[in-house]
Amino acid sequence: MLKQSTILIAIALLAAGTGPALAGERDRLNACQAMVERAGPEPQAGDPRSTAFDQAELQKCRQIIKEWTLRDSRMSVDEQGRPLR
Repeated sequence: MLKQSTILIAIALLAAGTGPALAGERDRLNACQAMVERAGPEPQAGDPRSTAFDQAELQKCRQIIKEWTLRDSRMSVDEQGRPLR
């Protein structure tokens, strides 16, 4: 009985630790989506408004959005565990 309760406590602690990390990732995705929407289409080379840092950040954000899109397309349940289809 002691082992079972120890295992359950360990699982609960592990689950509690992963919740904020996933929330942080979702916040990052939302921030990236907002950044890409504000930036609009990719600027042309030589555009004085674009800097190397801005372009690198936009590229990172586009990659994050792409990875989330691919991940979500493979999931069969939503964030609450309800079936998608």
